Amino acid sequence: MLDIKFVRENTDKVKVIDAIKKRGVDASILDELLRIESERRTLLGVVESLRQRRNELSEEIGRLRRIGENNPTLLENAKTVSDEITQKEQHLRELESKAIQELLFMPNIPHKSVPLGKDDTGNLEIRRWREIPQFSFVPKNHWEIGESLGILDFERAGKIAGARFVLYKGPGAKLERALVNFMLDLHTNEFGYTEVFPPIIVNKEAMTGTGQLPKFEDDLFKISNDERDFFLIPTAEVPVTNIHRDEILNEEDLPIYYTAYTPCFRREAGSYGKDTKGLIRQHQFNKVELVKFVKPEDSYNELESLTTNAEEVLKRLELPYRVVALCTGDLGFSSAKTYDIEVWFSAQGKYREVSSCSNFEDFQSRRADIRFKRKGQKGTEFVHTLNGSGLAIGRTFAAILENFQQENGSVIIPEVLQPYMGINKITKK
Repeated sequence: MLDIKFVRENTDKVKVIDAIKKRGVDASILDELLRIESERRTLLGVVESLRQRRNELSEEIGRLRRIGENNPTLLENAKTVSDEITQKEQHLRELESKAIQELLFMPNIPHKSVPLGKDDTGNLEIRRWREIPQFSFVPKNHWEIGESLGILDFERAGKIAGARFVLYKGPGAKLERALVNFMLDLHTNEFGYTEVFPPIIVNKEAMTGTGQLPKFEDDLFKISNDERDFFLIPTAEVPVTNIHRDEILNEEDLPIYYTAYTPCFRREAGSYGKDTKGLIRQHQFNKVELVKFVKPEDSYNELESLTTNAEEVLKRLELPYRVVALCTGDLGFSSAKTYDIEVWFSAQGKYREVSSCSNFEDFQSRRADIRFKRKGQKGTEFVHTLNGSGLAIGRTFAAILENFQQENGSVIIPEVLQPYMGINKITKK
């Protein structure tokens, strides 16, 4: 959430309007927010004047009582003013609530280093790693390989749950688990992240804190009961970031690094007809997440290191990839800057996203009220939060099948995973 004071003070300089338009967002949402805020500030001035008048009347009534006098008119005036204050304070609270609701729909402001662009065609490639593999045969898609090897079963998963689900079997299930363990071991043992295993059902406050609500409710799986709504998490970013919701951290506690494996659940509401085959867009998938809480002055260096942490997974797996800086029009709602890491898919002949690494600055921490106190200084500041996939397991699984496939239909297991698997290749039974 943006700081209303920042929005108000920078609107005349077109700072906020320009930033919102760069993201392709209708600026009318800002107009409505400023209208509400203007009404609120005017009403606040009226309320403060009435409070001052009530104090003056109270003082006069008290003075008269001390000398044994009574003035019914003053008493009636004091009651009238108090009633008016109560009424206007209620309206003031309603306006404050409306202003917060409008703020919750406003996206973060892009960092100055984010490239300009209307959509993903404006994204900027930063670097590539490893040459793409060359085959002496026509490479198959990962779902064909998985079904041929008997390690992926989409038909039976559909019988159990419906479209966009998969059943992993035998070495496939073991490869999925091996990827989770390898990634967690790498991030905890070498990069200093603390592993957590959070709830995968969260409340409305948690979803609001990280920016999924209220704007993206249609993309979420909701669980409702008679008392309140809960949600299946779309990413571990939600529960892990909310670990410190409504807390004040000490400066010496920062930075805090967490990593978590969780299943993730997404409705993929806007993707009908896209990637209907395979593991790219599943309603349920596994992911290892990286989350950071850092001081504001460190957050962009921390973004670079978080991205290289995620990249290292692909390097150890020997999978070709590239890093792309997202442009303003392709930037996620809560992000100030994002790098996408895209792994090569041989059968598709293109790079596909396997991780998004983002700096949210204080956008999430303001919503979730996560602060820190500097040693020897008064007051508190909002921390900066970052997160990235380290990595999406299903897409990494698919990339391994496509890039390590052999002409005889088998798949070589990347060397770093062989100790986890106990085999060096997956072959047909």
